[in-house]
Amino acid sequence: MHHIVPISIVLPARNEAAGLRDILPRILAVIPDAEVLVVDDGSTDDTSAVCAEHRVKHLRHHYAKGNGAAIKTGARAALGAVIVFMDADGQHKPEDIPSLLEEFNKGYDMVVGARQAGSQAGLHRAAANDVFSRFASWMVMQPIADLTSGFRVVRAARFRQFLYLLPNGFSYPTTITMSFFRAGYGVAYVPIHSPRRNSGASHIHPLRDGLRFLLIIIKIGTLFSPQKLFLPISAGFFLTGLAYYLYTYMTAGRFTNMSALLFISAVFTFLIGIVSEQISALHYKNIDTSDRESD
Repeated sequence: MHHIVPISIVLPARNEAAGLRDILPRILAVIPDAEVLVVDDGSTDDTSAVCAEHRVKHLRHHYAKGNGAAIKTGARAALGAVIVFMDADGQHKPEDIPSLLEEFNKGYDMVVGARQAGSQAGLHRAAANDVFSRFASWMVMQPIADLTSGFRVVRAARFRQFLYLLPNGFSYPTTITMSFFRAGYGVAYVPIHSPRRNSGASHIHPLRDGLRFLLIIIKIGTLFSPQKLFLPISAGFFLTGLAYYLYTYMTAGRFTNMSALLFISAVFTFLIGIVSEQISALHYKNIDTSDRESD
């Protein structure tokens, strides 16, 4: 019979040896009996040596698969019933883990460290995160303090239910947050201050990631609450068609092909939204049975 470790701490790391050298002793000082797993996402530095030095588990990807892929590898390998996810670059402070766990122990399924204003690296990222969080809050009808924070405590069994939905890239926090809200699981936020990264190089690029954020917004819209995305578009087509029809009727006394096309587009968009809503519901059909099996 396996000994169940109460808490596992998963750190995805790509060329973050310097950050790990600083953060690993601090983690072990805060929670000495935790299982610590460093998921090495194709690093070319001495990450493996740092892990051996601090006697933590080292899981290696032979090539860079992405932050989300590293999270999935860590979640599959973790033995703990509770998993703490945090970055290895020094932006998440191990000293904040007890306050997240304290909130988690009140009965939540996930507790997220919400970065406070001024603590994120770069104004454009803070602004993007704010817009993103507001949009997601509207989608799930619940306040979301920080949608893209990677610092979180989760109930392992419930987190694993959504592994198949998680992308391999940077947008895993968005997807898992929306998944938990949609499933009706309890999510809480604890304010944290995130210092600027003290090592390595950021893998974020403003222009490319701005487009990626837009695509993620469309993706989470269709994945979790399709009608909230399709209904306004359908209404837009319908109202534009109606306005154009009134204009052509008043000026030329006729109903044009453009008006017909806009009305048909409104109907098709509405019907696609209904079908998407049915497909979205299928993601959660076995959620209660799988939760009981994993417990």
